[in-house]
Parts: sequence; C-alpha cells; structure tokens
Amino acid sequence: MSKNEKIDVAHIANLARLELSDDMIEKLQGDMEAIVEYVEQLQELDIEGIEPTAHGSPLTNIWREDICKESFDREVMLKNAPATVDDELLRVPQVLPSEGGA
Repeated sequence: MSKNEKIDVAHIANLARLELSDDMIEKLQGDMEAIVEYVEQLQELDIEGIEPTAHGSPLTNIWREDICKESFDREVMLKNAPATVDDELLRVPQVLPSEGGA
C-alpha cells in the first residue's frame, strides 16, 4: 500500500454492518494504516532459509511412566468429602436436569 493510498474505513465498517462515528472512523483509519505499515516492514525481512513455525520453541509431549503406587485410604477420603451417599460415594451437585423435568 502506497503512502498516498488510504484505507476506506467507512466502507469496511459498512461491509461489516458497523455504525461508526466520524471520530471513531478517524481513529480506526490511523490504527489500520499503522498495522498495514508494520506488515509492509515485515515483508522487507530476509527470511530465506528460515523454517516456518507455529511456536517459538519446539513442542513435545512429555510422558512419564505409569507407576502404580499405594492409594489414599478410602475411609479417610470419604470423611473429608463435604457430602456422601450411604457413606460410600461422593455426593456432587446435579449437572444435568433430570429426564422427568424439573
């Protein structure tokens, strides 16, 4: 985009079905021109030989061995629960409505 070329913010707002005040159009005009100018600067960079990446550092899954260990005592855990059913199950708040209608 050349320096003499302007972004038609009013037209873009119309396409997006946005109602903008003249002050907002003027502000967005400057913002959009700054963005385009920055992208033009980026296009000038020599990126020959640089592999495209989605992340700045390589991502790898970190797996650990699945080692069986002794579990917590069931009775102790149930005693720490806020509510139980028949002293065997944890009572939790209902997530989905019942089928019979609430």
